[in-house]
Amino acid sequence: MARYTRKKREDIGLSPYALVFRGQQKVNKVGMQLIDYNTNDVRETEVESVDDLRQIKDSSDFSWLNVNGLHDAAVMENIASVFDIPANIMSDVMNPDIRPKLEDFGTGVFITLKTFQYHKRQKRLSVDNFSLIIFENTLISFQEQPGTMFNPVRERIRKYNKKIRTAGSDYLAFALLDIIIDNYIYIMGIIGDKIEILEDYLYDKDEDFDKDILQKVNVYKRELSYFRRHIKPAREMIANLVKLDSDCLHDENNIHFRELLDNMKDANDISDTYREMLYDLVNIYHTSISTKLNDIMKVLTIISVIFIPITFIVGVYGTNFEYIPELGWKYGYIAMWVVMAVVVIGMLWYFKRKKWF
Repeated sequence: MARYTRKKREDIGLSPYALVFRGQQKVNKVGMQLIDYNTNDVRETEVESVDDLRQIKDSSDFSWLNVNGLHDAAVMENIASVFDIPANIMSDVMNPDIRPKLEDFGTGVFITLKTFQYHKRQKRLSVDNFSLIIFENTLISFQEQPGTMFNPVRERIRKYNKKIRTAGSDYLAFALLDIIIDNYIYIMGIIGDKIEILEDYLYDKDEDFDKDILQKVNVYKRELSYFRRHIKPAREMIANLVKLDSDCLHDENNIHFRELLDNMKDANDISDTYREMLYDLVNIYHTSISTKLNDIMKVLTIISVIFIPITFIVGVYGTNFEYIPELGWKYGYIAMWVVMAVVVIGMLWYFKRKKWF
């Protein structure tokens, strides 16, 4: 299956309101974790049934429901029913290949974008879809599989960080998005370090190039293109979020969303810089190879040119004519070698004077 798109044949023609999982199942069972909190208390529970969530809808406390696994259509339908989530929104949640998107559906705000993980052993990127639905006092997050990325936010809630416990569900959404975008910049740094090491190696003129240099450059280009494919639309989505006027987003938290936009611009600028560096590395590689080839051809050409007059002299005296004046001369052989030596030395002096080598 192509890496950049994973649409299945059976998904073609589906209604945008159909609650059908359109991705690759990554967990066996959908898991739900609920954190209820206020200024005085934090309660964390594992949710066994969607019916247990009905009590939080009208609660005055803030609630964060995290759902791991998107493949169970029945669970997703029940969640949509409890929180009055439109079918087209829940359909987008169940589509991991959806483009980063923002939509205000009246009673809430829907956000979806990608999260990345860099696997050091395999030296490759993996991507998961992450969705948020922001209500007045409730935030629902959807992940394809469990992870530890958002543990710092959970710790802030547990340790009574006054801001995160009192600023509303939209501020909690900002905290989660901030971690995702910071992770973008972190991964860009990992890729960038490799590109800069390769650049330093290519600029080292004292070393010969390995045959796999171009292959490494192409691997980095592919990873960077894959990364840029998702952060470009994410930047547009964050820009639209800053301008969005919704009852679920408080004016005092808009400054934090503008901060997200600045970070996305940084990530985008960094990716543009490294993309240009990779194209420059390809040009440097080809230029260096061409220069080395030209140097080799120059040496071979000089050797060929030097041997042309020598070959001519030898050819003349190797002819089968009976009367060649020098054949009977006592010093003819020595004279021929002296003439050839003078010709070679003269040509080398002339080439050096012209700076041809």
